[in-house]
Amino acid sequence: MTYPLVAVVGRPNVGKSTLVNRMVASQQAIVHEAAGVTRDRNYVDTEWNGKMFTIIDTGGIDFGSDLTMGRQITGQVMLAIEEADLILFVVDGVVGVMAEDEMVAKILKTSKKPVLIAVNKIDDIKHEGLIYPFYNLGLGEPYPASGIHGLGVGDLLDAITSLLPTVERIEDIDEVKIALVGRPNVGKSSILNRLLGEERVIVSEVPGTTRDAVDTVFEKDGTAYRFIDTAGLRRQPKIKEDIEYYSFVRAMKALDRADIALLVIDAEEGPSGQDQKIAVLAEERGCASIIVMNKWDLVTSRGKASRVEEVLETKLRFLNYSPRLKVSAKTGSGIARLFVLFREVMEEYDKRVSTSSINGMVTKIKAEGFQPSKGGRILKIAYAAQIGTRPPAFVFFVNHPQLVTPSYERYIENQIRSAYRFTGCPINIRFRSKYK
Repeated sequence: MTYPLVAVVGRPNVGKSTLVNRMVASQQAIVHEAAGVTRDRNYVDTEWNGKMFTIIDTGGIDFGSDLTMGRQITGQVMLAIEEADLILFVVDGVVGVMAEDEMVAKILKTSKKPVLIAVNKIDDIKHEGLIYPFYNLGLGEPYPASGIHGLGVGDLLDAITSLLPTVERIEDIDEVKIALVGRPNVGKSSILNRLLGEERVIVSEVPGTTRDAVDTVFEKDGTAYRFIDTAGLRRQPKIKEDIEYYSFVRAMKALDRADIALLVIDAEEGPSGQDQKIAVLAEERGCASIIVMNKWDLVTSRGKASRVEEVLETKLRFLNYSPRLKVSAKTGSGIARLFVLFREVMEEYDKRVSTSSINGMVTKIKAEGFQPSKGGRILKIAYAAQIGTRPPAFVFFVNHPQLVTPSYERYIENQIRSAYRFTGCPINIRFRSKYK
């Protein structure tokens, strides 16, 4: 079940993302004074007057661009228009009607979709007269609005919801949320397009194409997947522009709400220290993980394949519990296997182990006799239990929690994995005093 779609379109730098953020009362789209920041279609669910709908925030339509990127952005906007139930055409009230606005208006007239004009940057009620030239676009009554200050946004939302069908709010949607993370230009968007079977996300040879964390919902075999295509994460010293900083923050937030981190690595270049750091971030945020070696079609010799696998084993040894898959987004090789892994990993992510079984494992641990000691005190486990899922979490009640060492904690984790696997999942282990 999906909500009605509202596509927000217009030429670059008219304040579309600022207006979207105001309408949804969030900061989900990156806002910056430079033109062309929003590139892909970004889907945001929101509610007004009891009506649920989805806003599609798009890149600016740039008819004068001869660059491939400009053509792709415009293509993404056209796809958004095609799938939308209503189109919100955003124009700049301060600048006035531009030739590009007239060209967009001509396209919208042929779309046969309901269209509303939002005249943005009307930051003072005294300037509402700036809307009148936009009547000449022939798309009906223009609505004054200020994305920055919020003036007129309520009236605009009233107009939007009056033209949309009523759809009941979807509560507790059972979705598998997957964040695609990795360095710039490793092929995250290409993999996503292969998974979806369409060119849903812009793919470019230019590093750093995806700057926002873009959500795409897709259903396969009765399971709903929410793919979050994030900006490539650069090394911290290279995050100089504020846009890049906000992209980094959004990627971290994407990991916070993801079930699975799909860590995409460039197989031709091999795993890097930055890949290692990204993997650490995913694990720290409790994400299950799958390691994808993309561009494997470019690894043409056994010697190179062995070297890549050796480096992978060295740098990502701490993720030895995660499935590893060799794919080629270019040829499609290995991509279908990802859906199998998604199901397997989510089963492990949700798995619960009975308390009696866990304490049977505790008995085995005691019998092995590996118990830290210090100052005449010996660590003893009284009992244990699983206390959570997503990720799996366990508590061990012991006599002296302060005796637990990192090596002993790794030993306990290995015992849990040996008994119950938890493929692809980090495991949270806590040690508490049995006397509390």
